[in-house]
Amino acid sequence: MATKEILVVDDEIGIRELLSEILFDEGYHVHVAENAIQARDFRNRQVPDLVLLDIWMPNTDGVSLLKEWVGQNLLTMPVIMMSGHGTIETALEATRIGAVDFLEKPIALQKLLDAVAKAIRLGATPNIRQEVTSENLTDQGSMATLWETAAQFSLPLDLPLREAREHFDSLYFNYHMHKENGNMTRVAKNVGLERTHLYRKLKQLDVKFAKKSLDEN
Repeated sequence: MATKEILVVDDEIGIRELLSEILFDEGYHVHVAENAIQARDFRNRQVPDLVLLDIWMPNTDGVSLLKEWVGQNLLTMPVIMMSGHGTIETALEATRIGAVDFLEKPIALQKLLDAVAKAIRLGATPNIRQEVTSENLTDQGSMATLWETAAQFSLPLDLPLREAREHFDSLYFNYHMHKENGNMTRVAKNVGLERTHLYRKLKQLDVKFAKKSLDEN
């Protein structure tokens, strides 16, 4: 099987180098771009198997570049958005436009590798978001899947921002609680939170959990 080509677009050299090293060690061929200009130039020359695209970059941000590729029919590869200042509304906008996933920095190693492997496996086809939805909530927190699910429940969109975010957070944590049958250890691992922080978040959102969960190992 040919080595998969990944383009990492991030204005922080430390992030570019770290992601490049991790992905190289996993057997991927990695290219880097420090801004939208370099990313455009690379995409005009070749089509990578995946793009890891930072949102907050000078001059042209990642979401604007994603929209540009869509408008020019150049989004023929899966794109995973990244951000160190991620918000739910930004993640939803990116997946609505065409991104297949959203990773918040600092990115956990296994979460990165899982997201990359899945995105490359799915590829970028006109039906990619439909394919993700058809998994019927089997993915561990895919933002694209959550977008479709929220739409089915007619929620994160005609409400004030604060209320919409609370609805979305509630949906997200309820999904993981149901998926792991209330096992707080696994839920905490899946969502990337310490158990103490997770309990506090669930109480804040009024998400119910069994008291026996407090005694889990």
